[in-house]
Amino acid sequence: MANGNGILRFLACGSVDDGKSTLIGHLLHLSGNLYDDQVLMLQQESAQLGTAGEVIDYSLLLDGLSAEREQGITIDVAYRYFITTRRHFIVADTPGHERYTRNMATAASRCSAALILVDARQGVLPQTRRHVLICALMGIRRLLFAVNKMDTTGWSEQTFREIQAQCNHVAVDLERFGLPPAECLAIPVSGLFGDNLTHLSTRMPWYDGLTVMGWLHAIAPGEGMLEAPSRFPVQYVIKVARSGGNWQEKVEQDLRRGGTGTFRAYAGTVVSGSLKCGDPVAVLPSGLRTRIRELWCGDGPMQNASAGMSVALCLEGEHDIVRGDMIVADDRQMELAYLFKVRLVWMDDQPLYAGRHYLFKGLAGTATAGITRIRGRIEPDTYQRLAADHFMLNDIGEVELSLSRPIPFDPYGENRETGGFILTDRLSNTTVACGMILHALRRADNVPRQCEEVAPPERAAIKGQQPCVIWLTGLSGAGKSTIANCLERKLHTRGRHTMLLDGDNIRQGLNRDLGFTEAGRIENIRRIGEVAKLMTDAGLIVITAFISPFRAERTMVREILPAGRFVEIHVDTPLEECERRDPKGLYRKVRQGMIPNFTGIDSPYEPPRTPELRLGTTNRQVGECADAIIDYLHDNSLL
Repeated sequence: MANGNGILRFLACGSVDDGKSTLIGHLLHLSGNLYDDQVLMLQQESAQLGTAGEVIDYSLLLDGLSAEREQGITIDVAYRYFITTRRHFIVADTPGHERYTRNMATAASRCSAALILVDARQGVLPQTRRHVLICALMGIRRLLFAVNKMDTTGWSEQTFREIQAQCNHVAVDLERFGLPPAECLAIPVSGLFGDNLTHLSTRMPWYDGLTVMGWLHAIAPGEGMLEAPSRFPVQYVIKVARSGGNWQEKVEQDLRRGGTGTFRAYAGTVVSGSLKCGDPVAVLPSGLRTRIRELWCGDGPMQNASAGMSVALCLEGEHDIVRGDMIVADDRQMELAYLFKVRLVWMDDQPLYAGRHYLFKGLAGTATAGITRIRGRIEPDTYQRLAADHFMLNDIGEVELSLSRPIPFDPYGENRETGGFILTDRLSNTTVACGMILHALRRADNVPRQCEEVAPPERAAIKGQQPCVIWLTGLSGAGKSTIANCLERKLHTRGRHTMLLDGDNIRQGLNRDLGFTEAGRIENIRRIGEVAKLMTDAGLIVITAFISPFRAERTMVREILPAGRFVEIHVDTPLEECERRDPKGLYRKVRQGMIPNFTGIDSPYEPPRTPELRLGTTNRQVGECADAIIDYLHDNSLL
């Protein structure tokens, strides 16, 4: 939670080597959050390493990794909890290097305020602007520019005023972009010597504003979340039989004595608003309406629960509610949609292209997500939206997202918890992006699915066959089209209804508008996959012959078909043999530099890891390969 219990979460961010860790470490010391033995250890390590001259190097407190100390940079996010007489804090010390922007963005998604470090010797840098943009996109409206290392400028007021003007310019750019900060302040500081961290510096008498600690004390944590509509995502269903112990057991004993009912509660965290016993609520996505019967926290019952509290609630009546369902205020419900315009911070080394599929994970559960359109990229230097057909690592931009099922949501600008999500790779399960829902695309509501009178199994039955897709993949010249033609002839002779989709033929009609860039290849396979699915719905056996170089797209086609109806066949011919055959003269043109982006030469091919069938064609005749496929179809009851 970014709010709750009076704890303020904030992050320290900025460019490389601008002194984030030093400032935070010194702030902890000046606020009385370091023990004497910790200070002694820092003194000893600072003297041994000599990284800060005669004074303590406070960055050693947060840069715990040996690689961080060797390079003098922060790599991973370091969280520290500390308290003052007025408040509890959790600070995230984030890396400044562009490569680790993903770590910074992850920390920003959980914070309410941002301390942005600016090196007084360099001023606002492109990475500073990128971090400010990410903070604003993540819903952080309170920004403090700490102009650090003022000691290296001779405590110059002129230097500070110039950088202050740069910071104000960034704030104006944010406002033009549509993300005006609620507060944007600049303070001259020295993290190394502690000036203006907790007390006003006597070395900069020309500054009489807030100190860093004074600014932190003035922020109200979680502001707005208590007034927001009530949202309670179910994280766990408590049943006494399997939970046991503590208050659940007592409740069950009471129920047994009373001779009524069974105990079932729904555990989770109130992410916004408040709940109380007797409140009318709705359960999404089912739309069920009921009331809260009881609220439990710790070992006992309670009457009210507010944002940030972890509770269990019981509802009136017995219902089918599972993890991922959302319990919300009945009079202020969430929208349900499956097509969205979203913002993404791309975190993966592999580029993002339209047509790719990922797993969407949010408070409302998990769904398969497809990128249907890339609307543009945001340029960090100017905060302008630029046209783009793909995202690279650390790019920020807007896309259209289609989910496999409707989910309840609030726009991110209204509720960060229910409007945020991550995307993960379906094969490696790594996080590839963090995202923010801007709004649902209304055209999805205007295109309801039409019920068909004749179902796909009925169409297949009248043909007396099992429809499927036989997907031949391999390098150019591997023999895919030759095998596909032979296979179709053999199946046709047996009286089977087939359709052959060949790569070259499709690009002369349906896909004539697509090129051979990575984006073009992805869209090519996406369209073929949809066409192949429609043909199997018609009851046909579909044979395809496409290089289809990427595993992700082949997996996408497999997943839109019923289980067992996608037969992936790798025509496994070595590149040297394909180039020797060169039936279309393409390899010769590639070697002459006439064809760019050619698979196997200067564009990658990802062979299937576990295809249904692998065919080597070096020492095997075409007819034998076709017969091997027919044998597979027989063995798997597809013929």
